[in-house]
Amino acid sequence: MSDTEAVLDHHLEAFATQDLEAVMADYTAGSTVVTNLGVFRGLDEIEGLFADLFDEFGQEGSTIDVDDTIVEDEFAYLLWHGETPDNVYGFCTDTFHIPAETIEFQTFAGNIEPKH
Repeated sequence: MSDTEAVLDHHLEAFATQDLEAVMADYTAGSTVVTNLGVFRGLDEIEGLFADLFDEFGQEGSTIDVDDTIVEDEFAYLLWHGETPDNVYGFCTDTFHIPAETIEFQTFAGNIEPKH
């Protein structure tokens, strides 16, 4: 298993169990996450992003299904969909740049439809 695969597996497991401390171990002060909701730089901003995601996906009845995972050298790509009581995440992608043992750069894009 490559470093990229190992970090991605750890990240997905930590997200699934909503372990904020474990998720944050995958990032550094120099990490950046770019989303359609904004750009999150450094540990404090990224932690705030994941705390909000855990609040939403921690609600009863929430689901996430990974449809495809592609790892190529130090890059990883996820295609996924999910649902929470508030939103339908219809077509979502994350791309990760993992040059060593942490996520240096991540992008997210998704079709998020509010239920209400």
